[in-house]
Amino acid sequence: MDTNRKTAVIVGVLFIIGTVSGVLSVVLSSSILDASDNLAKISANESQFIAAALFVLTMGLALAMVPVMMFPILKKQNEALALGYVIFRGALETVTYIATVISWLLLIRLSQEYVKAGAPTTLNLQTVGTLLLDGNQQINHILKIVFPLGGMLFNYLLYQSKLVPRWLSAWGFIGVTLHFAEGLLTLFGLLPATVETLAALPIALQEMVFAVWLIVKGFNPSAITTLSTKST
Repeated sequence: MDTNRKTAVIVGVLFIIGTVSGVLSVVLSSSILDASDNLAKISANESQFIAAALFVLTMGLALAMVPVMMFPILKKQNEALALGYVIFRGALETVTYIATVISWLLLIRLSQEYVKAGAPTTLNLQTVGTLLLDGNQQINHILKIVFPLGGMLFNYLLYQSKLVPRWLSAWGFIGVTLHFAEGLLTLFGLLPATVETLAALPIALQEMVFAVWLIVKGFNPSAITTLSTKST
């Protein structure tokens, strides 16, 4: 197996790890964060919430490695755009995931104090908890902008280089554009948050198809040859 084939397989596996970890984090955390008394819920389900935070971290680290792995190939098509992809998905997006994990770990510590505190103190702690959750929501809004911008760069480079079939990279570009539009409209209060799942579905499905394609088929050999010729 040559270097480019190994890269394709690794990138495909990283996408799957990132997506599965993200889904598991939502499954484990949604019922806790959506509870009316979420601090009490976090305290009662501390191990579950820690696991959810670890899955967020796993997702962030796995997805951060994708642009690092792809950069040596993509830079042959356009080094500036490839570097932009590394910055958006490898750096900025990872920062948002780490910030989410930190806020969740702070909520765990806060929940421990909450269950031990008396009535006057619990009100103050609830206020702090609300602020942390609101901050986490703002982080999600930032992620809805950072992730699609990186995705646009990635799929544009894939489309231009023909490393994968153009229908697949065009699907990805349209998917992240839709996700970007939903993020902006939700940020300005023009769309309900329930639209988020529907808007994210096209790109989520595309990334899984893309991942399987890379694992099974790899990159287009003729495109690799063209890129190698271009860089010499």
